[in-house]
Amino acid sequence: MKDWEGLGYYSRARNLHSAAKQIVSDFNGSFPNTHAEILKLKGVGDYTAAAISSFAYNKPHAVVDGNVFRVLARVFGISTPINTTAGKKEFDTLAAKMLYRKDPATYNQAIMEFGALQCTPKNPDCSNCPISNKCFAIGNDKVENLPVKEKKNYDRKRYFNFALIENGNQVLVEHRTAKDIWKHLYQFPLVELTTLVEPDQMFVELEYLVGKGKDMVFKKVTDLPAHKLSHQTINCRIFEISIDGGLQLAESPNISWVQKAQLNELGFPRPLRKFLDRKQLTLPL
Repeated sequence: MKDWEGLGYYSRARNLHSAAKQIVSDFNGSFPNTHAEILKLKGVGDYTAAAISSFAYNKPHAVVDGNVFRVLARVFGISTPINTTAGKKEFDTLAAKMLYRKDPATYNQAIMEFGALQCTPKNPDCSNCPISNKCFAIGNDKVENLPVKEKKNYDRKRYFNFALIENGNQVLVEHRTAKDIWKHLYQFPLVELTTLVEPDQMFVELEYLVGKGKDMVFKKVTDLPAHKLSHQTINCRIFEISIDGGLQLAESPNISWVQKAQLNELGFPRPLRKFLDRKQLTLPL
């Protein structure tokens, strides 16, 4: 996860690792060569399985990505939304029917490339299109209207209140293990609420960790820029706190002290890594 830090889509790193272990344990270290077996690998869906089986093994499986959706929708005049169950089934069926089975690898790459370079999302080069006389969208002035995508409003707003607790040259860190964003990355102890809070409330929320009435010294609060993910926006506030060296914290399997110099060895979500870089917390004393 440290190697993947800052790249996003962290589930891909976890799935790659899991799939690699599957290949060793279930396939004797050799990558599977059938569509059904490839589909069993962790993180591999219909698109990836079709792409690998056709490109690597020239098996007759049609690849359907955004480029293919666009080409087929325009050429055949399909208005079924591409992000619905009905749309996926309709396009998958048509793609399989259109597949050139004698050379599926070349065909799949060609239609994907055609969508990427010729039949582009905006301002496609229709005047120089070799199949313009067969294209429904050109003949019916529908180029800009196809493909159709059902609009869905995804923007969950979340509020992360982080406690950067320092004890001399140590910092308290928490390992994210729940099925959520940033799984297996590290963070400062987190209190997720329906809003960003003030220091007095944050101290109350931290009683689960340090106990009631224990000495904590508030030093500074920093609001990070909103972090926009595909379906949610993360608002982060960091409370910098110091504690007495003799304070015993409540035991937790996911929370531990680390040396400040060790923070560079751990994978942090991008907003927290950028904060650490600005703060230069990992520089030697």
